[in-house]
Amino acid sequence: MKKTIFILFLITVLNSCDNQKLSPKETVTTYYNAFDSGDFNKIKAVIHDSITLVSGDFVMPFNKTSFKEFYKWDSIFEPTYEILQLTEDNNDITATITQKNIRNGFLKNNPLKLNIKVSFVSGKITKLEELDYIDVNWTAWNQEKDSLVDWIKVNHPELDGFVNDMTMTGAMNYLKAIELFEKKGKLEIQKSHQP
Repeated sequence: MKKTIFILFLITVLNSCDNQKLSPKETVTTYYNAFDSGDFNKIKAVIHDSITLVSGDFVMPFNKTSFKEFYKWDSIFEPTYEILQLTEDNNDITATITQKNIRNGFLKNNPLKLNIKVSFVSGKITKLEELDYIDVNWTAWNQEKDSLVDWIKVNHPELDGFVNDMTMTGAMNYLKAIELFEKKGKLEIQKSHQP
């Protein structure tokens, strides 16, 4: 009888721990930590059934299945995220974060620092809106991106379109394009230094 009561008590305690509601700040922290550690199940636990990413004029709506595709795209670039500050405003959170990854490194803005407004429905993240970027060199970003895109169109047209393909395949093509472009650049530098 004592064992049965103990087991029921233990089950109750474990269930109550699982059902504890996270604060908005804890939810945002869990979200970015899960991206950082590569744990989609933790991301899935804190996002709403529908989630929207807003970047300037681009509005990208997702359900949990399609968001996993975005997550896979992001993970190919081996990102690390750091939360610098969380500010609560009514029911929203403004998160100041940095994001380091291979793509940002190539585009000469690593880490990328930005403010994101995070909105919630029923305690789950339903919208992430990029508010502003901090100290980003858009000139360098666009020069590197345009050089890469133009060179790929001419030299490896099979990879063309990688920059707008937000699937795992698109991200892998993006990395391949960077690798090919960097090899080309190194060879050209070596040739220019030969007598």
